[in-house]
Amino acid sequence: MAAKLKTGDKVVVLAGKDKGKEGTITSVDPKAGKAVVEGINMAIRHTRQSQTEQGGRLPKAVPIQLSNLALLDANGKATRVGFRMEGDKKVRYAKTTGDVIDA
Repeated sequence: MAAKLKTGDKVVVLAGKDKGKEGTITSVDPKAGKAVVEGINMAIRHTRQSQTEQGGRLPKAVPIQLSNLALLDANGKATRVGFRMEGDKKVRYAKTTGDVIDA
């Protein structure tokens, strides 16, 4: 199945502790159905000090379920993603406005 959400998409969180926050997808794991969003679903990673790096409590973005994310359209509103054929090319489009997402 084609990916509705891809790396680089601007998304908004629909559910969970970060509900309403916006961010950009940095990576997607389609097999697990999860994505890492910049600045969303942060966890503290305790790291040991090494010769080159300072140790301590470092914040790290952990994966969030794809069903809890919605794409932002040109107006900045959450939208669902659809697919349609334009010529001989399959494109993603925003269901709210009908605009093509990636040309």
